[in-house]
Amino acid sequence: MDAQMKKGVLEMCILYKLKDEELYGYEIMKSIRQFFPDVYEGSIYTILRRLNTTGHTQITQKKSLNGPARKYYGITSTGSAYLDQMLTEWKAVVHSVSALGIKVDCHP
Repeated sequence: MDAQMKKGVLEMCILYKLKDEELYGYEIMKSIRQFFPDVYEGSIYTILRRLNTTGHTQITQKKSLNGPARKYYGITSTGSAYLDQMLTEWKAVVHSVSALGIKVDCHP
């Protein structure tokens, strides 16, 4: 997959994971890598930093029973609006590809 396309898809997936609950970085990374095993851990953390810098997420430090405090990422209202926009655009792309008659088997 093209790097820019993958970056956008990963941003959308990360924000989607955060829409219902705050998660810490390692949880996000494990979840995303289940479906995108070729994505490097560093890439996910880079996206998380960028989403935080742009105001789409916020970080909360929470104590951990097993070591130092963890950074939990939560989606902001700006991030929710951005996710809605991305999902709308994604659905339009999928619809357009389907309208061309391209069939994709998503189930191996």
